[in-house]
Order: sequence, then C-alpha cells, then structure tokens
Amino acid sequence: MTLLVVGSIALDSVETPFGETADALGGSAVFFSVAGSLIHPVQVVGVVGHDYPYERLERLARRGIDLGGVERIQGESFRWKGKYSYDLQNRETLETRLGVFAAFEPRIPEAFRDARHVFLGNIDPELQLGVLDQIHDPLLVACDTMNYWIQSKRDVLLELLRRVDVLLVNDAEARQLSGDWNIYRAARWILKHGPRYIVIKQGEYGAVLVGADGTFYVPAFPLEEVFDPTGAGDAFAGGFMAHLARTQDVSHENLRRAMVVGSAMGSFAVERFSVQRFDELTPDEIAARVRAFSELVRFDTEPFNEGQGWP
Repeated sequence: MTLLVVGSIALDSVETPFGETADALGGSAVFFSVAGSLIHPVQVVGVVGHDYPYERLERLARRGIDLGGVERIQGESFRWKGKYSYDLQNRETLETRLGVFAAFEPRIPEAFRDARHVFLGNIDPELQLGVLDQIHDPLLVACDTMNYWIQSKRDVLLELLRRVDVLLVNDAEARQLSGDWNIYRAARWILKHGPRYIVIKQGEYGAVLVGADGTFYVPAFPLEEVFDPTGAGDAFAGGFMAHLARTQDVSHENLRRAMVVGSAMGSFAVERFSVQRFDELTPDEIAARVRAFSELVRFDTEPFNEGQGWP
C-alpha cells in the first residue's frame, strides 16, 4: 500500500556541543521519507527553491522515495538554524527563513491521490485539510502539529482532528491543545475530538500511544552517543507509518509494534547530523534494534501471579 508524506523540505544549520553542520538536508518530509523508505516506499509532496541542492534529494530517490510531488520554483529554499544546549534538551532558534515554503500550497499529483497511508507534516492545518480533500480513500491518516497552530488556528485544527486517525504531538503540545497538564487526561480529551489514537512524544523519555483500547509506552533507546536531535520526531513518524503501510495492519497490536519501529528509527536519527545515519543503516541493524527494545522492558511476571502473594 502506498505511503504519502506532505511537509517541509529544508536546509538546516545545526550547532551542538559535539559539532555543527551547515545547509544539511532537513525538514519534516525529508526526515520522514528517509527513515520510512528503509521499510516501505514513500511518496513526497513539498516545495524547494531554485537554490536547493536537488541532486542530494535525487540521490535519496534511489532508496524508494518518489519525489514526483516536489515542486521546484524560483525563490529561496526554506532554511532553519538552531543551537542546542549541552544536554540536547533545549534549543535556541537562531534563524528561520521560510522562503518559498511561506507560500506552499500542496498539490497532490494524480498518481499520489490513491495513497492509503497519509502523513501530514507540521504545516498550516488549513493546508492539511486541503491535502485530505485531494486524497481519494485513505485507510489511515496521521498528522503532526505545533504550538503555533494550536494557538493561532485552534478551530481549524479541531476540524482537522475529526478527519485523522492518529495525532502525533509532544507532551507540551498535548497539554496546550487540551488545557490539561496531565498528559493522560490530555490524551483522553484529544481522543474525544476525533482521532482514534494519539502518540505523545516525550524526547529522551520515550513515547506513549493512547487509544480507546489501551495505553502503550515505549522508552527511549539508551544511546551512548547523541549528536543531533533535529528531526528525530519526524524519523519516528516515518518508521511508525512505514511499518503500518508495509504490514497493511492497523490493529492495536500492530500499532504497538509500529511504536517500537518508530522509536528505533528516531534513535538512529540522533546518532549523526541531518540524515547521515540513514545513509549507512542496514535492515539487519534496524531489526536488531527493534529486538533490543523488547529486552529493555521484558521481565518474568510469574512471582507476581494472582493468588501467590508477594514473593
């Protein structure tokens, strides 16, 4: 089944205590598609300016990424520059130049309109609704958003939530959207407004899946080296959605597995700058890390069985 992502394609300049990079491939659609394409082919819709190093994107196309929906127009490409603190949990945006992305209006090619799995990257919710109007019959729609849209276009965002199956946000965004500081009550509030599931990303603490049929938590993978957390959430989304598209299974049990696959891809993303880690990543490494996640939380419950008392 086809997997479509609509989002930003950017050039990132990032400084961390462990190094820096300039004009590296970035943006939600890039991180999503690079991570997801290692599991399932991805179709991309986005926009770049005349100055974008398009040959670097074309190199990605050989990995199973269809760039047929990427527009190239006159003007400057979207650029972002940021600096991270020593613990990599806080970042300062030094510069944002939207360029051609400021006027981006997604046009879905006819060949992409039968996509069965759709991910709406962090763009204006009015544009996200416009994308859904162009898709014929999606099986699963997931979307991301941010505090700016929650504050400035709340009514439109709530309308969008009635048309999506999964919302992926961080804990601060879930709290802002619901008005509740407790993320589990916040998740329940959001579920009442449309989505069947919500994924709450918690950075170094992992991610939580909440739905009517239960709650599932995935811890962050313990890494000894972290270089750049930029794009980790989009890489998570890429792995999550690609697993669902590959397996063609949207059951609760498979969504739990998708959470682990997404967490694995997010953990790979932070090990290098930009999307560099995915250049060398193999299917065996992905499988090994997914298996390693199971060892993080597996334990024997036999001593605690009901009726046996405390061991």
